[in-house]
Amino acid sequence: MDNADNVLRYQARREDAEFVSLRPRRLDDFIGQEGLVSNLRIMISAARLRGEALEHILFSGPPGLGKTTLAHLIAGEMDTSLAVSAGPLLERPGDLVAILSGLAPGQALFIDEIHRLPRGVEETLYSAMEDFRVDIVTGTGPGARTISLPLEPFTLLGATTRSGLLSAPLRDRFGVLFHLEFYTPEELSRIILRAAPALGMSIDDEARQHLASHSRGTPRIALRLLRRMRDFAQVQGKDEIDLRCCVDGLASLGISALGLDRMDREILRAIMDRFAGGPVGLDTLAAVFHEERDVLAEVHEPYLLKLGLLQKTPRGRMVTSRAYEYFGLAAPRELARSEEASLFGEQPD
Repeated sequence: MDNADNVLRYQARREDAEFVSLRPRRLDDFIGQEGLVSNLRIMISAARLRGEALEHILFSGPPGLGKTTLAHLIAGEMDTSLAVSAGPLLERPGDLVAILSGLAPGQALFIDEIHRLPRGVEETLYSAMEDFRVDIVTGTGPGARTISLPLEPFTLLGATTRSGLLSAPLRDRFGVLFHLEFYTPEELSRIILRAAPALGMSIDDEARQHLASHSRGTPRIALRLLRRMRDFAQVQGKDEIDLRCCVDGLASLGISALGLDRMDREILRAIMDRFAGGPVGLDTLAAVFHEERDVLAEVHEPYLLKLGLLQKTPRGRMVTSRAYEYFGLAAPRELARSEEASLFGEQPD
């Protein structure tokens, strides 16, 4: 098995089979991201009418919001298969060329974590995306030659959790950039309702709403929690997930109000207790928790920012008065004054 085969089997190794089975099969079944899905339908319909490959698309947003799912749905709507890889796995330009040269006309290639492509691989993508060709250098020294290899028209679907790390030349070669937003509790509730029968379990309305409100606005987390609640219900001899099962199950997993987990709470308390509310740099927090910087930035920080419990400043991260309220504490007077002055566009004394 060559390296290209290994790269294309990335998805099969990475994904849990049961989770994949919970994905929608058609774009019409996709819940949430309504504006994005509406634009996708128009793009797909137009491309099919013209008999052309779909434009290159970049999806950005926090993990678990449906970037990979949308890539699979797009390939299905375009009646083609999806080749799947990831930025860290494409170590050399030759890895990418091997995949591109094997694509059928109109086929889609999905690259997850595209912001982590090595520079040489990224530069190989430029001509592939624009002109459907790649230049290959053979030989060395004075005998080196450049061969232009034509490619079949294809669609590149990129996904990133850190769009700011993409170079401008790569970002500008995408026909459209879609940013996925966190889901509302109502949307997550609908996702849970659709997924429960596929897991062989029903869930009552109160439990469904409770679970949705603790899922951090993220379908992947909602489905993961649903599977854990199924475990709790089955162990208790129940054939339906009820509210009591969810309350006890979430407490056992260490998930508190608003869906904050243990790490979320420890981040907030560390800033409050050890750094007097901040500001504190992300590298310092990573050192405190012996955690990767990217994990804090991509997994925990976006949701804490969305809830208004954390804020970014030029000097580092700071908790807000809402974070103190969350823990039942009084916010420092200086913090309250600073936030009030900021609200009215004033500078605190």
